[in-house]
Amino acid sequence: MRTPARPKRKEAEPEEQQLPGFDLLDGKVSNVKSEDLTDSEESLISGLEDSANDSSDATSLSDDDKKKDAGEEENAGSNRQKPKASKSSRQKKLSKVAKTFSSSKMSAVQGTFMENEYKHDSSDEEDIRNTVGNIPIEWYQDYPHIGYDLDGKKIYKPIRNKDELDEFLDKMENPDYWRTVHDKKTGADLQLTDEQVELVHRLQKGQFGDVNFNPYEPAIDFFTHETRIHPVTNRPADKRSFIPSLIEKKKVANLVHAIKMGWIKPWKPKDDSPHFYDLWAKEDPNAVLGRHKMHVPAPKIQLPGHEESYNPPPEYLLTEEEKLAWQEQEPEERRLNIIPQKYQCLRAVPAYSRFIHERFERCLDLYLCPRKRKMKVSVDPEDLIPKLPKPKDLQPFPSTQALVYRGHTGLVLCISVSPSGQWLVSGSDDCTVRFWEVSTARCMKYLDMEGVVKSVAWNPNPTLCLVAVCVERSVLLVNPCLGDKLISSSTDQMISGFVEPEEQHLQPVIWHSAERDAHSKGVRLIVTHEKAVKQVTWHGKGDYFASVLPDNGKMQVLIHQVTKQRSQNPFRRSKGFVQCVLFHPVRPFFFVATQRYVRVYNLLKQELTKKLRTNCKWVSSMAIHPRGDNMICGSYDSKLAWFDLDLSTKPYKMLRHHKKALRAVAFHKHYPLFASGSDDGSTIVCHGMVYNDLLQNPLIVPVKVLKGHDITRDLGVLDVIFHPTQPWLFSSGADSTIRLFS
Repeated sequence: MRTPARPKRKEAEPEEQQLPGFDLLDGKVSNVKSEDLTDSEESLISGLEDSANDSSDATSLSDDDKKKDAGEEENAGSNRQKPKASKSSRQKKLSKVAKTFSSSKMSAVQGTFMENEYKHDSSDEEDIRNTVGNIPIEWYQDYPHIGYDLDGKKIYKPIRNKDELDEFLDKMENPDYWRTVHDKKTGADLQLTDEQVELVHRLQKGQFGDVNFNPYEPAIDFFTHETRIHPVTNRPADKRSFIPSLIEKKKVANLVHAIKMGWIKPWKPKDDSPHFYDLWAKEDPNAVLGRHKMHVPAPKIQLPGHEESYNPPPEYLLTEEEKLAWQEQEPEERRLNIIPQKYQCLRAVPAYSRFIHERFERCLDLYLCPRKRKMKVSVDPEDLIPKLPKPKDLQPFPSTQALVYRGHTGLVLCISVSPSGQWLVSGSDDCTVRFWEVSTARCMKYLDMEGVVKSVAWNPNPTLCLVAVCVERSVLLVNPCLGDKLISSSTDQMISGFVEPEEQHLQPVIWHSAERDAHSKGVRLIVTHEKAVKQVTWHGKGDYFASVLPDNGKMQVLIHQVTKQRSQNPFRRSKGFVQCVLFHPVRPFFFVATQRYVRVYNLLKQELTKKLRTNCKWVSSMAIHPRGDNMICGSYDSKLAWFDLDLSTKPYKMLRHHKKALRAVAFHKHYPLFASGSDDGSTIVCHGMVYNDLLQNPLIVPVKVLKGHDITRDLGVLDVIFHPTQPWLFSSGADSTIRLFS
């Protein structure tokens, strides 16, 4: 509550006595009306009154006056907001105070009588101008004032019309902005002095606030080992220093009980004399090493035999030739250390000449014998070999050569089997494509090409009779017209039923139908590329096929659709040199093999799914398991990598069965078999069982090494492929032959 206004004095009342005071300008005593005195001045006067009472020069007041003054002070302290005392009491008080001032005290009081009472206040917890107290400033956040002064008037906040832009400009233009802080107590901006900034910097660095303080002053040792005359303290001794301690008594009793029970043994002097013991003492159970679990017994001397007897049997005696042979031998090679001799009686036996020498060697054996026990693991070498099933238990698999297909005059680079397994097509560098009957090895048809045939692929769709042939820069779609005539005719109808769209799209290749001569040979469509084609492969449904152009820069892989005669480039740019490509047998995945990596792309999402690390220098070929969860890669550095696509991007197994480069790998569609052909002229057939249980690893067992191809021009087997239904294997080699193993 605010202090109520004081009532005005009546003008008719007589004038009060004036109090001698000081002029602040002249330093002279002047008369100050008691009406103009404030509370602080009255408190100062009361303080002067107390000081006058203590001085010897001041006149002592009577007991009655002291009692009255004490009563007035109590009334003023209990209720400071009430009106002042009556006139008579005020006049008496002022008159008494005036008498106490002497001329000698006037100079001491001069200059301090009218000073601010808070000037020498030692408390710095709150500002002088704001008497709101120690309360949160946030309470005045929504009010225009920040607190109240001593008279109870509001202290208004300074007008702050600065927005963020003004604040930014002030930050840029004002050189003292960095030392300006905002005082929440008064709402004003204060500018720190150099001393305050230096103090802040010292505190931030963890230093002391006072510059003159030296934290490294030498410590003064208060206590000393020297005996002093005067004690450090004269505090009388405690009572407990004269009475025995019960806790110590209990501890001593426990120690005595432990000594009586034998738990604590009395201290014995340490025996520094050297202690010797028998190193090989095992017979004595009380010996040091005799009780050790890892004790190594002393090596025993071989017991003497009949040859060391003084009267040995005649068969142990050596002949003259045997004695010469024994003397010529080295001591380490002799079977006997002595020559057996026969004496008539024991008294005729002379002293043993090697006695001291053998005792010395015995001591050396005991001294130099290794006393460290080595833990040897007895492992049978056969146990380290993984237990694999016998090849007989893994039949059927191709084991013997059944047929040889002869007719090519050059390297047979590629082969492919029809979906029915009745026909076989092969391509050679003699610029011919030959169609064979599998069961009879008879050449049913052959086509002359304009260049080397690098790849052939039979359409996997059983309702179509179509073969893709790579020749130079073209891919020829050939209808061999073998087998069922209905299938051949339906294939021709499918190709001839194509209608060109009205809007021609720009394609990376050129599609055109075969002319009369080529059409009569069986060629139906010709897909011309910009560069030479290395490989062609079909999709499982038979409508799409992919071609590889390794020297075509960005367009190394192209995908073609037969029914719409449309081609497209699935990749904007190729990463590395593409070696071969494959379609996933079940899912819409596309495998692209470069020199060291195999990338798996999702054709629907058009994104990279996996990147397999082959750990090979140069990938040559690859094949995918019919289920699509596993894959094998062959490389020119004679390695075969088996990948479990659900397990990791690194090979599950690395097989190094071949001695030279691998040219081709293949999976069987129905049997758990896979094969690899190499330049060493051999084809290795392996059993590769993939289980339905995902927690069980695939079983890989080599079962057969097939040989038959002759190495020509440092080349052996160039391509391998399994029969679609039977456990048969076809292989083409550099010796211009194709061999069937069954």
